[in-house]
Amino acid sequence: MRFNRYVEALTWLESHIDFERVAPNRQEVPSLQPIVDTLALLAEPQHDYPSIHITGTNGKGTTTTLTSALLSATGLRVGTFTSPDLHAINERVAVNGEPIADEDLIALLQRLSDVESVSGVVLTRFELLTAAALLHFSDEGVDVAVIEVGMGGTWDSTNVIDSDVAVLTNVDLDHTAVLGPTISAIASDKVGIFRPERIAIVATTNAIVVDIARRRADALGATLWLLDDSFVLESNELALGGRAISLRTPFAHYEDVLVSLHGIHQGVNAATAIVAAEAFLGRALGEEVVASTLARVRMPGRMELVARRPMIVVDGAHNPAGIRALVATLDGAFHVEGARRCVLGMLTGRVIDDMVEPLVALGFTEFHCCAPNSARAVSAHDVAEAVRRHGGVAYEHPSGTAALAHARERSTDEDLIVVAGSLYLVAEVRGEVLKVTSRHLA
Repeated sequence: MRFNRYVEALTWLESHIDFERVAPNRQEVPSLQPIVDTLALLAEPQHDYPSIHITGTNGKGTTTTLTSALLSATGLRVGTFTSPDLHAINERVAVNGEPIADEDLIALLQRLSDVESVSGVVLTRFELLTAAALLHFSDEGVDVAVIEVGMGGTWDSTNVIDSDVAVLTNVDLDHTAVLGPTISAIASDKVGIFRPERIAIVATTNAIVVDIARRRADALGATLWLLDDSFVLESNELALGGRAISLRTPFAHYEDVLVSLHGIHQGVNAATAIVAAEAFLGRALGEEVVASTLARVRMPGRMELVARRPMIVVDGAHNPAGIRALVATLDGAFHVEGARRCVLGMLTGRVIDDMVEPLVALGFTEFHCCAPNSARAVSAHDVAEAVRRHGGVAYEHPSGTAALAHARERSTDEDLIVVAGSLYLVAEVRGEVLKVTSRHLA
């Protein structure tokens, strides 16, 4: 099969199992062997450059992006692999912040299609994207690749890399059907990305997680850098346009650094990214690199202001921990005089009430509920019923676009509309507001 156009390559990619849209499970014994075998036939591109590997329940995407930006600012050629994307697959694979070009993505998927035909090894959609990213970074001759785990750690397809630095941002209950029902089980899966005699960074003080990380590091002879021990976030304050943080790392002391992202959790993510970059370099980044990079950083879909009058904020909070971070951020970062409305949609795999209760308690005037564009979507009716159980006012809509339109109709210029619960919903609404056309197949 030859791909002459972007849509043909994408159609082939989408013909593979997609565990991001179809709820994954662990009914079969997990294995990295399929992607290992495929990469072996491609001369193992993942070993052509050093790497940083980042996992965690929340914050791993932001930490990955910030780490890449900081390293790029030092003059390095940096490959970045993240997930999910908002409007196009190309967003997931970037070099120095530039998404992969269509022609390069087509060529990579062609190579993977050829290998599949010869070997008979059929990868999942995410495994194919992982392999494409690892190939692209080899072709591009990057100095370092910063790789975000898709889910978990030990059995994630990205765990074929031999990283110089591994980062665990935090652990909370998410994807429990796959990773396990407890913090301990999930943490045990995530520390599977640690490597012998390398540096492992843990950016949470949760005693259960720290103990599991310490035991894993000791078994591997890895060097463990812990929050409030090896590095200390001395302050993390609300500032105009984001956060102001002060941080002590093993190499430097940074004071009152502006981070142009909203939310106390983003201050932690920024600090973790600084430490990860310095662990890789083996030296301080320097005040100029840190200050200039973090002052201009942007994270689409994460506490992002996309419109004013009324103010519209989109946030990919998709699990209870993410919702709690959203709630903690809203009052300080986006103060408005008028009413607050929420466009809400979510996927299965979470307890709906755990997602809804904090939002209702925050005092939204009303909720506009819908089902995200995913086979795993919870129905608008079920979300609305959860809102009503907790005393909120809820409307049901057939789509995110319809929910946003109704919320806008009922809002004045002084009001706030928050869109949350799923990145699929955020992508739909963000595309509508900013007039960004989705390049995904219908």
